Amino acid sequence: MTNRRAAITIVQRLRAEGFCALLAGGCVRDMLLGRRPKDYDVATDARPEQVMALFPRTLKVGAQFGVVIVLARCAQVEVATFRSETGYEDGRHPDRVAFTDAASDAARRDFTINGMFYDPLEEKVIDYVDGQADLKRRIVRTIGDPDERFGEDYLRMLRAIRFSTQLDFAIEPQTFAAIGRNAQHINRISGERIAMELEAMLVHPNRGAGASMLRASGLTERIFPALPDEQAQQAPAVLELLRRRVDFALALAAFFSGCPAETALRLCHVLKLSRQRTGHLRFLLTHRGRLLDHEMALASLKKLLAEPCFWDLYELERATQKAAGNARALAALAKLHRRVQALRGVDVKPRPLLNGHDLIRLGARPGPQVGQLAEELYIAQLEDRLDSRQQAEQWAADWLQRHHLPE
Repeated sequence: MTNRRAAITIVQRLRAEGFCALLAGGCVRDMLLGRRPKDYDVATDARPEQVMALFPRTLKVGAQFGVVIVLARCAQVEVATFRSETGYEDGRHPDRVAFTDAASDAARRDFTINGMFYDPLEEKVIDYVDGQADLKRRIVRTIGDPDERFGEDYLRMLRAIRFSTQLDFAIEPQTFAAIGRNAQHINRISGERIAMELEAMLVHPNRGAGASMLRASGLTERIFPALPDEQAQQAPAVLELLRRRVDFALALAAFFSGCPAETALRLCHVLKLSRQRTGHLRFLLTHRGRLLDHEMALASLKKLLAEPCFWDLYELERATQKAAGNARALAALAKLHRRVQALRGVDVKPRPLLNGHDLIRLGARPGPQVGQLAEELYIAQLEDRLDSRQQAEQWAADWLQRHHLPE
């Protein structure tokens, strides 16, 4: 059962029991835009306990806020009771919730384009907030006073820019001005939630526009307070020149392309990135510029090629140099690309011809000497100066003779 079919079945069941039930929020927006919704949510006047009584398989993930997950075969549908909310002491969650009707529920939502309902049985839109008009005008506008909406949940400021980025809509001027007035409060939101919004924004092909709005709104300097404005200013151009599909680490590396690696990594600490993403980002930022040495040693090139993030590094360098209009650097990058193409089919990370035990057997002292010999031997192997175990043993014996240490 698809999520859409499951949601409509839930609506039908609720309506058969005498309740009002409608599709709500983002799925309505996407349907009206001709986009395939990711999820279908249901809003109803049935109380959480009534929803749970009607459907045998449910999860009480937010019953105190009127939200129940209904499990229908392979689908999960969020069913929320119409509600109004008051008091947002933490700038994120309501202190009090009261169950109400559809019109009041629409009024407490964030943006007009997300505040519409759809009756799938009668096939009609129910719009209390002029969301359809804003869809036609292609604008993101808060429902009601923007300062109040953002004061209820400061994450909405990033959501506004994310929707603007993803939909290629303008942010209504009063709404955008309110983001600037409230930007200082964004740090009341957890780093993980900020990271989720930034990721959705910066991996989108329209990511350059998103970065520009972040800076213009004042959110960039609040999230990353030590990032110089001239470095934030160059980020959109680099982001725009990346390939269409990127992951978050590459997008962040482009965002911080004008920033020293350690500074960028320190600034990103607020985002609570995973160890894997942090390592990916560190690799991209610390190896910038290396690919411009198109005459680098073959061993060095093979070592870089063996890295799983090599092509992200290449993409970052290409976008950075193109944004800077650096023709000489782009020419050097093109020459390196030709060298890489010539290595197609070559094992760039071969198994070493000799291991540490072999080297000790040949006379290397355990410890630093084995490590140094192993590294230099492997470089010789990568540079195609050695291709057999016999050659490697002779090379190691010669090396040990040259580096003989007194007892």
